[in-house]
Amino acid sequence: MDSGLFIMDGLTIFCAAAGAIQLSSTAIAMTRAARTKPFAGLSLQGQPPVTILRPICGLENNLERTLESAFLLDWPSDYEVLFCVASETDPAVSVARRVMDRHPHVRACILTGNDRISVNPKLNNLVKGWKTARYPWIVMADSNVLMPQDYLVRLFTRWLPGTGMVCSPPVGSEPDGLEAEVECAWLNSYQARWQLSADEIGHGFAQGKTMMLHRSLLDSHGGIERLAGEVAEDAASTKIVRAAGLQVRLVQRPFPQPIGRRDWQGIWRRQLRWARLRRDSFVLFFVPEVLAGGFFPILAVAIATAAGIWSPWLAVGYALLWYGSEIALIRSYDWPLTCRTPLALVARDLALPVLWVAAWFGNGFEWRGNTMTVAHPDGASPARVRIRHAVDKTRKKARALLAFRH
Repeated sequence: MDSGLFIMDGLTIFCAAAGAIQLSSTAIAMTRAARTKPFAGLSLQGQPPVTILRPICGLENNLERTLESAFLLDWPSDYEVLFCVASETDPAVSVARRVMDRHPHVRACILTGNDRISVNPKLNNLVKGWKTARYPWIVMADSNVLMPQDYLVRLFTRWLPGTGMVCSPPVGSEPDGLEAEVECAWLNSYQARWQLSADEIGHGFAQGKTMMLHRSLLDSHGGIERLAGEVAEDAASTKIVRAAGLQVRLVQRPFPQPIGRRDWQGIWRRQLRWARLRRDSFVLFFVPEVLAGGFFPILAVAIATAAGIWSPWLAVGYALLWYGSEIALIRSYDWPLTCRTPLALVARDLALPVLWVAAWFGNGFEWRGNTMTVAHPDGASPARVRIRHAVDKTRKKARALLAFRH
């Protein structure tokens, strides 16, 4: 077979497979959005009291509004809000106090101090809250999550038989400017889409924006200190839940995170941090991420068109179908959609391969002024350690086989 023809056929097969995955993942996520509202079927009578842990660190966009949302929940039972902060001089403390003063009917307090159990400052910040929590049902929610009034209802609705944790990925809302819309394109129709689709087929995984669990699960596995087994507490939680034979489930519709204004450098730092964490916690799932965006499929279409295999109209139709499916998904969830959204989607896809490569080179990242690393003491990342061990194991088996034959 002519090698050129073989390559062209390969490009066509690749484009068809990538397009099928793109359309099926968006269709799965859209089907989820079209279902009955998440609170349907849950009786509010007899629901348990809940402790909400909110780590705070510095001033963020809409901080007072997001913190106050935890005091406006529609929940029939008692609940408490525990703000966790490393230092009492943190500027977020005064914001939390103002919110607490406006809602004296909700039990709340500010816990200060830092228990260094891991390299993760957020987890260190949460330890005191976990140990102080009055109730066994505990929600850990980032300070920039805007909680709707039915926040707890939507979490408990997803507590089905066999559940070990209910979570919500972040979705961007209220973007201000093109940079913020690119962040929304990354969070919403890309990351949230894949997470929601994975949950639909029974492979949900945690993300630390919102995590609800019963404390007995962690306590039976060594307590909150067990979350220090990974750099990211959500990755550690996912592994603990799965090891217990339970599932991580996601809420039907993720909770919003007001984006406001963003800058390119900040977006890159956040995405690089998350990419390196995914690489080192779930390396086998991270490897194919390089093909998940539109960069390589659209490039393959362009090459096939230039070679005369595809017509220009077919190529244009492919691109429109690719990004049109994402726009339809965005509309189905009422996520931010403007005339700049298509440009934001393309900008994200152009950056995805660069991000994937950058994630493999280096182990360090910065989180809210804290320098962190996923490297082992010898300088190797956990992902590379696992790969190295697998290679060593394969070599030993090969040597043993050769020795046996001789």
